[in-house]
Amino acid sequence: MRAVRLLLLLLGVAATAYGGRLLLPQLGTTVPWLIGGPVLHDLLVAPLVGLVGLALGRLVTDRLRLAWISAGLAASATLLLVAVPLLWRPPSAPPNPGLPDRDYPLALTAGLAVLWTVIAIVLVVTAVSRRVPHRPTDSS
Repeated sequence: MRAVRLLLLLLGVAATAYGGRLLLPQLGTTVPWLIGGPVLHDLLVAPLVGLVGLALGRLVTDRLRLAWISAGLAASATLLLVAVPLLWRPPSAPPNPGLPDRDYPLALTAGLAVLWTVIAIVLVVTAVSRRVPHRPTDSS
């Protein structure tokens, strides 16, 4: 068992060294992304999410509605996070062959519209079903 662990450790060190060697030429352009992402998250995204969560907790008293709205906000944030590199690419930059050229702002808007339409429908159906009294069925 000890030999297997040592072999896995050596393979991991070798893979890390190889990845570091590949990263070295792009270090100047990669370091801002490696450092900027966590800093941006800790200074901007995390406090913003916390404040939105506190505000939602006070504004929306129904737990079920709060859960659906929170899920919608999390899904919206994920869509925005995935879309940022595609939206941020300068128009003068050569297209990346791995990224098909599409109308990304329209796609993001459509995705968010579909997401929030579904959430609104679920919330309306839930609210209506709670207000309609359920009649007991006759068992005779």
